[in-house]
Amino acid sequence: MTPQQVVRVLATVQRPDYDCPWQMQSPTSSTGSGVVLADGRILTGAHVVADATFVQVQTATHPRKFVARVVATAHDCDLALLAIDDPTFAEATHPATLGELPKRRDEVVVVGFPVGGEEVSYTEGVVSRIELSNYTHSHRRLLAITVDAAINPGNSGGPAYDGRGRLVGIAFQKRRDADGIGYLVPSVLVRRFLDAVEQGRPTDAPALGIRLQTTENPTLRAALGMPDGVEGVRVVEIGHEGSAAGHLQVDDVLLRIDGHAIAANGTITWDGGLRTGLGVALSRAHVGDGISLEVLRDGERFTAELTLAPDASLVPRDRHDVVPDWLIYGGLVIQPLGLDYLQTWNKLREAPREMVLLYARAMRSAERHEALVISKVLAHRLNQGYARFADRVIASVDGVVPRDLPHLAALLDGARGRVRIETNGGGMAVFDADAVAAETAELLARYRISADRADSLSRYRETSDE
Repeated sequence: MTPQQVVRVLATVQRPDYDCPWQMQSPTSSTGSGVVLADGRILTGAHVVADATFVQVQTATHPRKFVARVVATAHDCDLALLAIDDPTFAEATHPATLGELPKRRDEVVVVGFPVGGEEVSYTEGVVSRIELSNYTHSHRRLLAITVDAAINPGNSGGPAYDGRGRLVGIAFQKRRDADGIGYLVPSVLVRRFLDAVEQGRPTDAPALGIRLQTTENPTLRAALGMPDGVEGVRVVEIGHEGSAAGHLQVDDVLLRIDGHAIAANGTITWDGGLRTGLGVALSRAHVGDGISLEVLRDGERFTAELTLAPDASLVPRDRHDVVPDWLIYGGLVIQPLGLDYLQTWNKLREAPREMVLLYARAMRSAERHEALVISKVLAHRLNQGYARFADRVIASVDGVVPRDLPHLAALLDGARGRVRIETNGGGMAVFDADAVAAETAELLARYRISADRADSLSRYRETSDE
């Protein structure tokens, strides 16, 4: 562990405006920290360089700033890999050595460039917890290390070392409602990310693609046919094209995952005594790997062999480094529901409850791959009386459930005569397709919008026309 292993990361970022998805927000600057690896590349936090247009790094011992480029990101576990093309960068740095998952009560040192000073900062603490935690950047529940070492803005992406000077975690967030609680991405997830980059595999964290219910209630256990002494969790919903699709059914009871017994509260014992949520069993696995589940169905036990896939939630958790997809029809601005859109409210609990529930619970189905929301109504005679349709979820177009935004665009482009758009809860907006076609250009000019849809949908329309 030396100062030459740690760098300051300076990023210029320009994020999409999900309130007005056809435009971008003003560029802003952010700073974080990073650690130099053996191959000369830099490991940092994904949220430090998310939506970055320009990235520089500065070593702890030299005033020069080196231009960096983002090689790979794993937004779900908040990791990113940077490269410096200037060969002189390596002369001013020393690589870090990646260690193993620490134990509770182990001492750690967090190193970085937090706000409040220019020099590299060292803070000491101990590991207090190792468990599944909510990652603020992606809202995924993944393995994390809780420490009492100070972690402040600017520390993000910086290394944490054990007593032997080995890299055991990357700082990524702290609790704002309590003192002395910071979080590290553990070396287990760091190693998986780096291996995925090296092998050309997806960097996404895999998921089972199911919703589960605990079985602590004895009457529920009896209804599911669970014998005394048998523990597990009930399958509530299965996501389309997720890991479990085609293998599990609703009311199946998961008994073991990758050889680990599942308790009635949904936890397992993992890695030498660590007890936490069963999702921890995927911590070393990649998308495309296999995993076995022992399942109880109608009183019979069997083993299901799954191929791990990315998360199958209906509402995506981590859409970064991309521009929004959107469509304007009759002044209705329509886009897929995502966490980015929900964050246009100051707090998630202030967003419409229907959308928050879809975000928290809904899985993809064969009929619906995206939840589509009317995010705004641009006032015009075409939509007179429809102002209250803003922030409503679309249920159907002329009786057809739109699978995703390209499907919705195809339905609207092909509609003739009266077009009926229904929303969840029974709302209905009716348009005249000919009037919409005739007046869209004038509507867009009035609001200074260059097109009625995102470039991705324009390309889709051109492909469909061919």
